[in-house]
Amino acid sequence: MSTKPQKMPKVAKVKDKSPAEMQITAEQLLREAKERELEIVPPPPRQKIADPEELQEYRLKKRRAFEDNIRKNRGNVSNWLKYAKWEEEQAEIRRARSVYERALDVEHRNITLWLKYAEMEMRCKQVMHARNVWDRGVTILPRASQFWYKYTYMEEMLRNVAGAREVFERWMEWEPDEQAWQTYIKFELRYKELDRARAIYERFVYVHPEAKNWIKYARFEENHGYINSARRVYERAIEFYGDDHMDESLFIAFAKFEENQKEHERAKTIYKYALDHMPKEQCLNLYNEYTRHEKKYGDRSSIDDVITSKRKFQYEEALKKNNLDYDTWFDYVRMLEADGNVDLIRETYEKAIACIPPVKEKQHWRRYIYLWIYYAVFEECVTKDMDRARDVFKMCLQLIPHQLFTFAEIWLLYAKFEIRRKELTAARKALGRAIGMCPKHKLFRGYIDLEIKLREFDRCRKLYEKWVLFDPENCKCWIQFATLEAMLSDTERARSIYELAINQPRLDMPEYMWKAYIDFEVQQEEWPRVRSLYERLLQRTHHAKVWLSYARTEQSIPDTGDRPRKIYQKAYNILRTCEEKEQRIMLLEAWKEYEESCGTEASLEKVKNLMPRRVTKRRQVTSADGHSTRWEECIDYIFPDDEAAKPSLLLLAKAKEWMKKKQENENEQTETTEEKHHVDATSTSIETNKESSSREDLTEEEREQQRLIQNMFDDDDAGEDTTATFDPNLDKDDSDVEIGSSASSSSSDSSDSEEEEEASVSKEERIRKKMEMFRARQKANKISKEDSVSP
Repeated sequence: MSTKPQKMPKVAKVKDKSPAEMQITAEQLLREAKERELEIVPPPPRQKIADPEELQEYRLKKRRAFEDNIRKNRGNVSNWLKYAKWEEEQAEIRRARSVYERALDVEHRNITLWLKYAEMEMRCKQVMHARNVWDRGVTILPRASQFWYKYTYMEEMLRNVAGAREVFERWMEWEPDEQAWQTYIKFELRYKELDRARAIYERFVYVHPEAKNWIKYARFEENHGYINSARRVYERAIEFYGDDHMDESLFIAFAKFEENQKEHERAKTIYKYALDHMPKEQCLNLYNEYTRHEKKYGDRSSIDDVITSKRKFQYEEALKKNNLDYDTWFDYVRMLEADGNVDLIRETYEKAIACIPPVKEKQHWRRYIYLWIYYAVFEECVTKDMDRARDVFKMCLQLIPHQLFTFAEIWLLYAKFEIRRKELTAARKALGRAIGMCPKHKLFRGYIDLEIKLREFDRCRKLYEKWVLFDPENCKCWIQFATLEAMLSDTERARSIYELAINQPRLDMPEYMWKAYIDFEVQQEEWPRVRSLYERLLQRTHHAKVWLSYARTEQSIPDTGDRPRKIYQKAYNILRTCEEKEQRIMLLEAWKEYEESCGTEASLEKVKNLMPRRVTKRRQVTSADGHSTRWEECIDYIFPDDEAAKPSLLLLAKAKEWMKKKQENENEQTETTEEKHHVDATSTSIETNKESSSREDLTEEEREQQRLIQNMFDDDDAGEDTTATFDPNLDKDDSDVEIGSSASSSSSDSSDSEEEEEASVSKEERIRKKMEMFRARQKANKISKEDSVSP
């Protein structure tokens, strides 16, 4: 029998040998396999055992599975625990014990294994076996506190108090943490063994020599009524730590203990001893407790002395580190002022004002000047020493470098002080000196307010004159000056001030100046002057807000007629040349509201016809280096007047119509030449009719331009093949192309085929040349007209 040759399997040809974008690692494959193993599967059917043979078979099968798992991974403790737990469920305690022993041979330092082993013996009430396990556990792992806790708990539950105490003693030999000692002490207290508990505390405070443990020991004695023993514990603790390691909390606890025993003198002595022997920076809480104790049990003088001494020490320490911390000086002086020691307060003020800022910059002097102000106020209001307060003001004014900077507040406070002393001449001299040395707006304002309160209006006028000479660009001073004259009912002076103000070559806020002047005339109801002011303002600016204000003011004037409409019309005619179309839109909206409320339907319809049309355009965004990067969409508004005034838009409309007719001609190429000429003639007549209908609203010059354009295109149509294509956007800049308009049809038709693009090149070149000739002819006509007009 002949055997067929075995065919080799076909090897798949790999076309692309480059690495895939997403690489799959072996770890990912293993993780996915593990996740699939964890998928929820239906549980196996429940097995019912009917006779002992089936039970033995089931147990043999389970034991074989557990042994296999253990043989695969002996170090996995969970396998041992599951095996032992199953044997315990089967009531095979000896087998479970054997499993635990085998597990301990493998991992004898596992705390969980020992705990499970002992708990199993306890559940099965095998007390001796459990003790054996606990003894072995604490012997191998003496630092495992869980063994000791459970061992003592088991002995106590068995009422074996002596055995539990023995276990505790074995545990204490290892000097465990504080919680273990506290557990031992609570155990003895549960059985009223105070002497044993005291002995444990004696050992505890030396094993863990911390202040809180001594305090616990003393409170133990205090809670059980041993007051003298508690006092001796505190005294021993203070002797134990000595002067080198004194603890604040220990003294506070000792003092509170004496306070609870009504021994206030002892508590006060402890506080003083601690404050005298401990470093100041370590006894802040001690100060607070001492203050609290004195407030409760001391007299007023002792309380004040404690608080003052404490805060005084803190302020002095802070000022030693930084004597230029003026906020600390403020707090220090306030504290001393509360005590009322005048000599000490003056001494402190003198020390504070002696700390002059090293740099002559105003920002460093702002807080320092308030020391002088508080000093002067203290001398005036507290000590009633007016001469000393005047000297403080004069010394402060001499110290400030007025050539570099000044403080108007100190000058005004000094002037007010002199007025309170009824020295009006001195106050005026001080303010006049301030204005002469270092004029400031706040000084002028304060001096003028002072003279207004004194009803010295002539002095106010002189001050306002000096103010406007000092800063003629400040609109506020001009407005306040004119307001004063208006308040005095001197209308002509106020009007003259406003005229001087608006004639200034430069103002910081000219719009507020003009508004104040107009509001003044409106208040006087001088409507011709109001109109004159608006006309003068419109000679300087043509902003839409000015026009709107003008029109609304006219609307508020009684018997104004159609003046607001004329203002709106004039504003619209002027704003037509404005590049910001938002101003025109704002004007038209206001005009429309006016017509809706006060106009007729015809006038309202006229305004609605002037409303712009919103279009979406695209423009080219250039980068910082000048290169074109991308195109973006933008919103633009096209006004009807702009469309009629631009011949290029009419040219675009004609080009669209021409393109439409050319597409119709391409579809009828199979017809005869006569029919084709007939269609061309018909389309030409239609275009002429449409053009003539669109020229009804144009001037004679614009009609002449349209006739030239029409002749150029008619000549070109007569000598060109009908298969040529034309792009109507050639005369239009890219930034003016409307997205979504019919002008985009030329770009889509030009991309139909390469042959049509090659056929349209000659046509496009001729159109470009004709447009250049048309622009040159138009420019020459314009120059000739200008030459004929000029003399």
